[in-house]
Amino acid sequence: MKAAVVGTGMMGPGIAMTLTLGGIDAVILGRTPESAEAGLATARRQLALLAESDLVTPEQRQFSEETLRASTAFDDEVSASELVIESGPENMAFKQDLFARMDSLTRPECLLTSNTSGLSITSIAERCVHPERVMTTHFWNPPHLMPLVEIVMGAKTAPDAAARMRGLLERCGKVPVLVKKDTPGQLGNRLQMAMVREAAHIVSAGIADAEEVDLAVRMGFGMRLPMYGLLEHMDIVGLDMAMAILRYVSTDLYNDVEPPERCRELLESGNLGAKTGKGFYDWSVKSADETRARRDAFVLRMLRWQRAGRS
Repeated sequence: MKAAVVGTGMMGPGIAMTLTLGGIDAVILGRTPESAEAGLATARRQLALLAESDLVTPEQRQFSEETLRASTAFDDEVSASELVIESGPENMAFKQDLFARMDSLTRPECLLTSNTSGLSITSIAERCVHPERVMTTHFWNPPHLMPLVEIVMGAKTAPDAAARMRGLLERCGKVPVLVKKDTPGQLGNRLQMAMVREAAHIVSAGIADAEEVDLAVRMGFGMRLPMYGLLEHMDIVGLDMAMAILRYVSTDLYNDVEPPERCRELLESGNLGAKTGKGFYDWSVKSADETRARRDAFVLRMLRWQRAGRS
């Protein structure tokens, strides 16, 4: 099977490399030879990391090294593909133009998917002649490590096309979930944004500092989430108890449509987080690289543990 991944930024290389782990011949498409080669180099570094962590077989590594390519020949590569995954800017006009073009280049049975984390796939596919084969495949960041991929069906996505995509992702070692309605925030981000909103409100209201909020998440319910879901927890403790707590707490949760006050204050003062040096944290004394490295090291340990449990 041949696949093309459009985009050489944060997500594209990892997505393309992941496809090769499932035996899919993938190409990374860039706008310039330099960006395409940079994307390929990133994908190879990510493959080496997985190999060093014993998360790919020697056969998978060899196949990926031999088949993963980079190219700028957009029309030729897309027209020859059976799967195209777009991972470009989060701009509706850009995506609509791109999908209309890909729709005209490919055979009707070719799957066309977007890695968008929030834009409506129904709207993205609006100008496609064959919208039944268009869907979202939202890989979570970093895509070479995170198992989850959300398959979001548009208003005209065919169920059998979504089922085909699910099978392909499973073959590549991912854990796909099917989102049956094209909804803002999809599935994972709706849950994440609910927590983010309340976390920011807690800081805004002076209930606790940012460090304490994150520590409570990491060392509390977040510790059990990899193996114990939110709805499983409700069933296990009993819905009567869970509902009693929910009724009591819900009246005090942050429910405004605007972001919490502390978020607005930071934005208005130009403090945008690690990229400007200050946000909820002072990043002049805290390292973003070390924080990401800590995250990735934990995910790698979890993946190794899960792999050992399956063997």
